[in-house]
Amino acid sequence: MTREQIVLASTSPFRRELLGRLGFPFDTADPQTDESPLPDEVPEDMALRLSEAKARAVVPQFPEALIIGSDQVAILDGRVYGKPGTHDNAVGQLRTMRGRTVNFFTGLCLLDARSGQARLRGVPTWVTFRDLSDREIEDYLRREQPYQCAGAAKSEGLGIAIIARLQGDDPNALIGLPLIALCDLLREAGCPVL
Repeated sequence: MTREQIVLASTSPFRRELLGRLGFPFDTADPQTDESPLPDEVPEDMALRLSEAKARAVVPQFPEALIIGSDQVAILDGRVYGKPGTHDNAVGQLRTMRGRTVNFFTGLCLLDARSGQARLRGVPTWVTFRDLSDREIEDYLRREQPYQCAGAAKSEGLGIAIIARLQGDDPNALIGLPLIALCDLLREAGCPVL
């Protein structure tokens, strides 16, 4: 790999752990980005827009770097289910999603801070939830507390027990950073992983 500085525009420990799997040094930065949807914005477009906005937010700190931004939304019936934040919100999300298939769409951006060129990819992961009882939902939330995870689902932990099926191109996308697409984008930017 060339000696480009790589920056992950995220404070997520999950994204940091995933990027670390690629075996090269990188920095992290807090993008402090407003994640509010725009009026009439399609959820997939929102995830792509926010992934780029997060990358662009840290350019002043890293004007020579390749910057990675990522954002994920859970979509069911055209509605976005973000980070629930509270137990009650998580209960509501999981009750709505039980027995249903939800699109966890991850937007990915690789931004060349020098040129301003942004490479974008959208990676859907279809998650079918088990038809959980209220007791199972409560037990899961009490044990996992996934209040900062889109759709209250944390597949890298106990959340795998509430999932009946996954369908997608990259299992890492569900955790928040699609590494297969990222390897493609790094190669396109002249900075291959291998």
